[in-house]
Amino acid sequence: MLLIRCLEGGPTLVETVASRNGIPIRLTDERWTHITEEHGELAGLRLEVLETVANPERIFAGGAVELLAIRLVEPNKWLVTVYKELIDDSFVITAFLTRRIASLEGRKQLWP
Repeated sequence: MLLIRCLEGGPTLVETVASRNGIPIRLTDERWTHITEEHGELAGLRLEVLETVANPERIFAGGAVELLAIRLVEPNKWLVTVYKELIDDSFVITAFLTRRIASLEGRKQLWP
């Protein structure tokens, strides 16, 4: 289940969703703007990006401490949400769509 908490603290909206590990992961308007500027095809998929963190099909290790959660969004097209899951500050870094799942499968799979 996707649970989103919205905080309004001035001009920024913050949405938070629990990861598979139960850690709150935040997505701010500022970060969402950055993501959609780089990946315009995601403009209407903000909730799907958060849903990918909350209910991924798989999670892979990133290059450092980041995690890559993935979900199939249409045949042969995957939504990848990259996020950091830290004790004191957990947040979405970026998200993108890909058809090249083989490049992700070369990484260490952390879940399931």
